[in-house]
Amino acid sequence: MIIRGATQLLQLYSQLGPGDVFIGRIPTGNLKHTLLIDLLERGVHCLPAPLAQTLNGSKVAQAMLLAQWMLPLTRVIRRRVDLFEAMGPYQRKGVGVVITKEDRMHCGHGVRRWENVEALYNMVAFNKSSYPFVLQPYQQRFADMRFIVVGTYVEAYARQNNDNFRMNLALGGTCRPHIPDNDQLQFCRDVIGRARFPYAHIDLLVREDGRCFLSEIALDGGIKGAKVERRELENMKRTLLEDIAQRLNGRG
Repeated sequence: MIIRGATQLLQLYSQLGPGDVFIGRIPTGNLKHTLLIDLLERGVHCLPAPLAQTLNGSKVAQAMLLAQWMLPLTRVIRRRVDLFEAMGPYQRKGVGVVITKEDRMHCGHGVRRWENVEALYNMVAFNKSSYPFVLQPYQQRFADMRFIVVGTYVEAYARQNNDNFRMNLALGGTCRPHIPDNDQLQFCRDVIGRARFPYAHIDLLVREDGRCFLSEIALDGGIKGAKVERRELENMKRTLLEDIAQRLNGRG
């Protein structure tokens, strides 16, 4: 059985079993993760996968699970002691300026720059509402790339903002088309595979030496700088999920 959409999922929830497929996002709210775990335990396939739905939108969860693709010294700061313990490694590596990324904040609004970890500690150490967040070394020179990957379709563009260290187009940035090389494509495929994303909008930080690092991955994202139209992109995503569902359900 293939279930499409949250309404049908809730209507037929008790009837689902091993091999059934649900296409769609689990409804947000306090029960989201309970439902995801329950469906996993019952052998129900979810598209996008439960891991992808968990990682989507959470910078902290991504930094925890996808750290090997992120900048060295990327840390998840869950509480005051985590921030205090980050001071030593950052100082030994000669890291001065740092940035923080507030969880579940989008369009660059949750990204902040600090003079050093000590200054950050003095500001947020005793404010429990500041946690959790992601801590990273600040990069002075890099290229910000957005990749849109849906099956065999790949499009990429570079973003730049001369007036703000945040490259988001929503904050005044500009963009230009980018032709990805094989290493960048493989990098994206590796991240997508680990995160169990069926498709993705991926932001990469590319250093002057060509090394790539993951900034963020999402199931959906802005396409202001892309050639593909939103309707066409959504159709590609739906078609891809349907194809996967048919195979999982033994009909393809």
